[in-house]
Amino acid sequence: MSPKPETSTVATLPCNWLITGAPSGIGLALAEHVLAQGHRVTLAARSGAAMAELAARYPHSAHALVLDVTDSHPRFAVVAEATARMGTIDVLVNNAAIDFLGAVEEQREEDYRAQFEVNFFAAVEMIRLVLPGMRARRAGTIINVSSMDGIASLPANGFYSASKLALEGLTEALWQEIEPLGLRAFLVEPGSVRTGIERRTKFSGEPIADYAATSGAFRERVSTVTPEMFPGDPARVAKAIFEEALFPSGRHWVVMGSDAVRRINLKLEALTRDIRLGARTAAETDYPGSTQAVL
Repeated sequence: MSPKPETSTVATLPCNWLITGAPSGIGLALAEHVLAQGHRVTLAARSGAAMAELAARYPHSAHALVLDVTDSHPRFAVVAEATARMGTIDVLVNNAAIDFLGAVEEQREEDYRAQFEVNFFAAVEMIRLVLPGMRARRAGTIINVSSMDGIASLPANGFYSASKLALEGLTEALWQEIEPLGLRAFLVEPGSVRTGIERRTKFSGEPIADYAATSGAFRERVSTVTPEMFPGDPARVAKAIFEEALFPSGRHWVVMGSDAVRRINLKLEALTRDIRLGARTAAETDYPGSTQAVL
């Protein structure tokens, strides 16, 4: 078997980044950090004065574009314009996301479908648009911003978690497909970061009394959240993402934040416990005398 090509890095300056969901929070902080290091960035979002202001401060290396990631024609146009302006797209960061809170039974269909359109399907299409160029060059990195909620879900956040879990599964397959080509993909797993999300949080559907102790309690907590309750620093998260992109550690799941480490470890402990408890049952469900699966 021939050796797998080494995954490329993008440490040679300047590199060309395309970042979605860049009007605030992690996306804006990452764009600012990348630009400060001498790279070129296309910032894309539905709107954002801060995004335009950042592009104005870096007129030769930043370009802000309006993009509704759920619309196929603007997606294609943004990738085409970014490629035309910068020559290549070396790093794609899928950061755009929305969240609605509410129990699974409470949330409106249009809201939970919207979460999948933005958080999952839009990312899929952005990946498919940039991959042909990356494959042709045998160089490029795809960064999908997930969440600790994509590994460890909470009541009232089921659909957001499900959309991020879908992104996790897709990315895990993706890096196995593209790493032999010299490309790279990895997931970012932020915890609670001070991005102003407490001001943008939306609830979906009418509360159901039977869920008062679960999703209802979560709704109550969210209504009292202040920025100081979020341990994550978007500037430090941005720096860590940048360094992982340029100087790969070999990780595919890049966890950001002490709260994310705590939540994810609790999930892993629970999963490991159930696997151990069910090991005998799992073995007994095979055909007698069957051999180990090939996959």
